Amino acid sequence: MEALPDFRTRASLRDDLRRIGLREGDTVLLHAAMSKVGPMLNGPDILAHAMLDVMGPDGTVMVYTSWDSQHCDLLDDDGRVLPEWRDHVPGFDAAGSRAVRMNGVIAEFVRTMPGACRSANPGASMAAIGARADWITADHPQDYGYGPGSPLAKLVEAGGRVLMVGAPWDRMTLVHHADHLANIPDKRLIRVEVPFASDQGIRWQVIEEFETDEPVHAALPDDYIERIVTDYVAAGAGNQGLIGSAPSLLIDAQPFVPFAANWVERWVGSV
Repeated sequence: MEALPDFRTRASLRDDLRRIGLREGDTVLLHAAMSKVGPMLNGPDILAHAMLDVMGPDGTVMVYTSWDSQHCDLLDDDGRVLPEWRDHVPGFDAAGSRAVRMNGVIAEFVRTMPGACRSANPGASMAAIGARADWITADHPQDYGYGPGSPLAKLVEAGGRVLMVGAPWDRMTLVHHADHLANIPDKRLIRVEVPFASDQGIRWQVIEEFETDEPVHAALPDDYIERIVTDYVAAGAGNQGLIGSAPSLLIDAQPFVPFAANWVERWVGSV
C-alpha cells in the first residue's frame, strides 16, 4: 500500500502560525508561495482560515491583489492605451477583476472569500478579510497608491505585520510604501491610463505613481528589496520558522518601514 500524503491541515497550520509568533488581534499582510507549504487538505483556503482562527474576531488578513490586466503592454509613449485597443480592454472592477497571477493563488483565494473587501486602486489594490477589512481597503488614493492613505499606510498605522510564507523576500510589497516615504531626489515616476468599469461603460483615468516594477531610483540595485529584508533580519528583527514545509518570516510593519526608507536614502546618497 502506498504511503498517504503528508497533508497540512487547518489545525497543523494553526500550530505553525502560533509558533512563528502570530497573535490574537493581529492585522497581517500575507505573501505566500502555496506550493512550498506542501499538500493541503482542502487547498489554499486553509492558510487564510488558520490565520483567522489564530487572530480571532479582531484579526485581519490582507493580500496584495493588483489586477490581472495585460493592458500595460498596449500603451504608447505617453502611457495611453493605443487607439486600436481602446474598445477591447476591460475595465477594472474592484468586485470582480481577478488578482494578478504573479502574486500567487492565495491573493485570489482571499479576494473571493465571503465577506472580503477589496480596495479600488487597480495596480495597488489590496483585499482583506476580518475586523479591519473595510477600513483597510476604503478610500484608497488613485494617485500614489502605496503612500499616505493607502492600505499599506493603514497596515503601519494599525501596528500590523507582514507574513512571508515561502515567498521570496523580494516580493515584500511594504518596501514600496518605504519607497514613497524615502527622502531622495529623482524617483522614477510613471503615468499610465487605466480603464475603470462603470454602469455607463469604460471610464478612462490617468494614474500617477512611483515606479514599482523597477527600483524606484536608478541608483538602486535590481535586488534592493531582497537586500533590505536580508539586512533587516540580519540585524535581529523578525521571526522565522516553517509554515507547513515553507520557510517563513514574520515582521512588524512599524519598525520595518523607517528601516527600509533609511536604507534607500543611504544607498542613493552614497552614489
